[in-house]
Amino acid sequence: MSRFEQIKTQLLAQPKTWLVTGVAGFIGSNLLETLLKLNQNVVGLDNFATGHQHNLDEVKGLVSDEQWQRFNFNQGDIRDASTCETVLKGVDYVLHQAALGSVPRSIADPLTTNAANITGFLNMLQAAKEAKVASFTYAASSSTYGDHPALPKVEENIGNPLSPYAVTKYVNELYAGVYAKTYGFKTIGLRYFNVFGQRQDPDGAYAAVIPKWTASMISNEEIFINGDGETSRDFCFIENTVQMNILAATATDEMKDNVYNVAVGDRTTLNELYSAIKAALIDNDMAIAGEPTFRDFRAGDVRHSQADISKAKNNLGYQPQFNIADGINKAMPWYCNFVK
Repeated sequence: MSRFEQIKTQLLAQPKTWLVTGVAGFIGSNLLETLLKLNQNVVGLDNFATGHQHNLDEVKGLVSDEQWQRFNFNQGDIRDASTCETVLKGVDYVLHQAALGSVPRSIADPLTTNAANITGFLNMLQAAKEAKVASFTYAASSSTYGDHPALPKVEENIGNPLSPYAVTKYVNELYAGVYAKTYGFKTIGLRYFNVFGQRQDPDGAYAAVIPKWTASMISNEEIFINGDGETSRDFCFIENTVQMNILAATATDEMKDNVYNVAVGDRTTLNELYSAIKAALIDNDMAIAGEPTFRDFRAGDVRHSQADISKAKNNLGYQPQFNIADGINKAMPWYCNFVK
């Protein structure tokens, strides 16, 4: 039995209370769904800046009435310190997902990104320390590797950040390290590598590549590839990410005060990704016409990204269950239904 299966068995026997910030977002709502199906008590916080009520409504339809009653939703903002203090009352584990993502968004509006990702993070970190929670796990980012050229990316080797967003995520790690040394409050940061899956928003200017391309293909809209299409990423299906959050939250103290890559340890080019999405849509009886349009590289983007996940495997028992093809195939019916 894997460590993840062991932890789920333990949680079912002894339910805990979890705070999920950004609970109405893509990753947050998937965490909520898994936790409620494990009969956990969940406190949720979201200001709906990038999250959606329909994500919460969807989760409600996927769990039992009894499980849904275990969910306590709070509409509020992590930039307000008193809100952070209020939602932490009685919480055992914190899964801090709330942030403003997107490199282009941060370049267009660095002040708002800073306020949410640094001030908001520090508010939640301080409140969690004061509340003496059992664990604090936060969403870090692979953007922290910046211009470091080596592949695969190893947690201890980072370069210079290439965007305001990357700066904010690195500052999160710096604050987490200081809180461990100064206050003895140890946390775990999860450096996400291009997470994708059901409930990832395909709309808006800052939509991630997989939902954006999928929605555009379904709607017969033009697909744009930034650069020559040979830019590569380590795409990580949402269920792998949920696994890592739960493993991190329940980790021993010796494994904390650390950051871990969350990925599958592989690379997929944008050209390969386009072909994979197209094939999955055809398998779902969607007629796809046309070819992508290539345009200039996007400012702030790194050329290649691939994670070394050995630290997560060795320290936390992480075993990613889905590669990119598995994830796309599993998520595609949701996208087809959503876009219709």
